[in-house]
Amino acid sequence: MAKQPRQFAVDSKGTNVSYKPQNTKYVLRNLLRYLGNYKWFFALAILLTIGANLLGLVGPKLSGKAVDAIEFGKGNVDFETVFYYAGWMLFFYAVSSILSYFLALLMQRITQKIVKKMRNDVFDKLMVMQVGYFDRNQTGDIISRISYDIDVINTSLSTDLVQIFASIVTVIGSLVMMFTISPILLLVMLVTIPMSVLYTRYMAKKTRPLFRKRSAKLGELNGFVEEMVGGQKTIKAYAREEFMVNRFDQVNSDAMTAYFNADYYGSIVGPSVNFINNLSLALVTVFGAVLRLKMGMSIGNIAAFIQYSRKFSGPINETANIISELQSALAAAERVFKVLNEEEEVADIEGARVLTDVVGEVQMQDISFGYVPGKIVLKDMNLIARPGNLVAIVGETGAGKTTIINLLMRFYDPQEGYIYIDQNESRELTRNSLRKAFAMVLQDTWVFGGTIYDNIAYGRPEATMEEVVEAAKAAKIHSYIMRLPEGYQTVLNEDGMNISKGQKQLLTIARAMLLDVRMLILDEATSNVDTRTEIQIQKAMRKLMKDKTCFVIAHRLSTIRHADVIMVVDKGNVIEQGSHEELMEKQGYYHRLYVSQFE
Repeated sequence: MAKQPRQFAVDSKGTNVSYKPQNTKYVLRNLLRYLGNYKWFFALAILLTIGANLLGLVGPKLSGKAVDAIEFGKGNVDFETVFYYAGWMLFFYAVSSILSYFLALLMQRITQKIVKKMRNDVFDKLMVMQVGYFDRNQTGDIISRISYDIDVINTSLSTDLVQIFASIVTVIGSLVMMFTISPILLLVMLVTIPMSVLYTRYMAKKTRPLFRKRSAKLGELNGFVEEMVGGQKTIKAYAREEFMVNRFDQVNSDAMTAYFNADYYGSIVGPSVNFINNLSLALVTVFGAVLRLKMGMSIGNIAAFIQYSRKFSGPINETANIISELQSALAAAERVFKVLNEEEEVADIEGARVLTDVVGEVQMQDISFGYVPGKIVLKDMNLIARPGNLVAIVGETGAGKTTIINLLMRFYDPQEGYIYIDQNESRELTRNSLRKAFAMVLQDTWVFGGTIYDNIAYGRPEATMEEVVEAAKAAKIHSYIMRLPEGYQTVLNEDGMNISKGQKQLLTIARAMLLDVRMLILDEATSNVDTRTEIQIQKAMRKLMKDKTCFVIAHRLSTIRHADVIMVVDKGNVIEQGSHEELMEKQGYYHRLYVSQFE
């Protein structure tokens, strides 16, 4: 039996809520997998980070020696010594800055490569996912993951990762230098370190769920906006602008609240840790003065120690400041990796055959199927379509008509029963060869940004202009195309918004006609054209599709009167099956449905 699609709990608004939050180790492990592809570049970045920060750490030591060249209370200054150490300080800082510049360039290069690969991986994943994933998730939320969330990861990798490397080197180097100057002062300073560490860890656990929620709310907001922009005509036609504004205000408020909570708690971390570090500096200053009086510690060493203490606490403070960005990046990465870990379409079985020399015989035997466990859409359905038959599927909305098409195309597999194509069980065939045996025209037309020629030849890129024109003529769209300034080279904008819905539908019909296949599926394919054009298309299609098996879902029953087989579906059951004349003679469900359309 085929594996059922993975199910998700939903809240009252239909939003998926059953995702369990992944732990930090899981996210970091997946990020490291991407970073590992550029390990040699990262090795170079680490060397540059170490070099730049170690050179920067030499400065305070030299500064202390320059201070000791001043005899306080006597007014004597050894300027030669001061300039000597000041010159070396300038040299080390200059080299450190140059290394930091090259480090920034290198990290930008690495992160762009990582982000490019991550976006490719997400897009590739979307291409092999189960169709059910797109039924369960808003388009806007999916787009948010591949754009906004990956952008957040990019920002964090290019800046925060460098900052963390630099902080580690600076903290360790400063610690060593302070120990060489005065172990006693170092002990005084380290009193406040546990406070910083414990507080930072506490706030990290508190803020991460808030940033996860922020990313999710942004996805919901994007999905809502996309839905509303696409439905503007309907909104205006029903004068529901005020209602939709109020709904948007609620969704926007939820997103704003999520952003505020995440940024509020994220922003208080830095100042709090800064206060703890300043407390440490005050203690160092006081005890440094005591050591000066009691043990004769030089002012230069005290000054150098204070500078190192600032360098030591600075990275801790900066890490606390960027913790909100890190949490945001981890939350974004978690959403991206959830997409990458989604279930794909069930792989072809071992030894799956390629469907060749298609004749077009289709048989559905004892099919039972439901999208959700426990809720059956089709029950014990049977169908036999002979090669060249025109099979019409009719019934009320929600009866299961489109589900039959989904099963034929193996967008889903039935829980029970078998589908045979030319006496080959569909699950024993490769998906690609099975789907290439069909041409499909849906009610929701899809065209892409490109020329009219490219759109018609989408399924056969090698098609000649003559073949494309022949298909366009058969679909009754050729005359319209020729009236355009650039004919078949006219460029359609994204989603074909510069042509009407009816014309888009004719283009998709022409696209299907161009394919050299033995089976055709039309799911309300002529719903956006007028009746006269629909009749012309039906005649042209019957001529072009001679000896081809056709499955047609139609609500206008007058268009399928000449079908070889009419299947009447009601509540998941095929309750009647036969020709138009046979079904009319039965005086059953089809008869009542047909008569009701002409009363």
